[in-house]
Amino acid sequence: MKTRIKICGLTREEDVEAAVAAGADALGFVFYPASPRYVTPQRAAELVKRIPPFIDVVGLFVNESLEVVRAACAALPINVLQFHGDEDAAYCRQFSRPYLRAARVRPGLDLVEFARSFPDARGLLLDAFVEGYGGGGHVFDWTLVPPDLPSFLVLSGGLTAANVGDAIRRVRPVAVDVSSGVEMSKGIKDHSKIAAFVAAVRKADESI
Repeated sequence: MKTRIKICGLTREEDVEAAVAAGADALGFVFYPASPRYVTPQRAAELVKRIPPFIDVVGLFVNESLEVVRAACAALPINVLQFHGDEDAAYCRQFSRPYLRAARVRPGLDLVEFARSFPDARGLLLDAFVEGYGGGGHVFDWTLVPPDLPSFLVLSGGLTAANVGDAIRRVRPVAVDVSSGVEMSKGIKDHSKIAAFVAAVRKADESI
């Protein structure tokens, strides 16, 4: 099965266009004000104009108010919501949108039980545990991922063109999510790294 690719943390038109040209399946916009990749819904609405049909628009939120999430959904065509804070299932399902729930992976976290706590999630996104929110470009121990997760798995956390092939062969996620691994600086994407990342994913798919 083709591994789907999400490029996250986009802030510039030219980076959106580069991700589209490389073959990304989904593009992510960060609506967490503490992030260096933060964009306002108004700015994201401008960027989304560069995205052709059939590529998903993903909105990332962290412990945000209902009003802010609803306003973002009204301002631009978000296909999938991505929650990275302490949101519970009752919160996540309120917005009439499919959602991904992020898990910050570390020893002791029962990922099977975590997934069961979000039975209506479109998928479970696995990221590295760091202080604060977001993976910070760190890779977590992939052996902590149990083979019997009751959810579609999206793998994130420190992925690059150099390691994503190994990650796909080991974890077999339905999708991979990259941000810092295709950047020249925070929020500024490197177009050659985007192309190399997508190529590495497709090469890994061919080897499975």
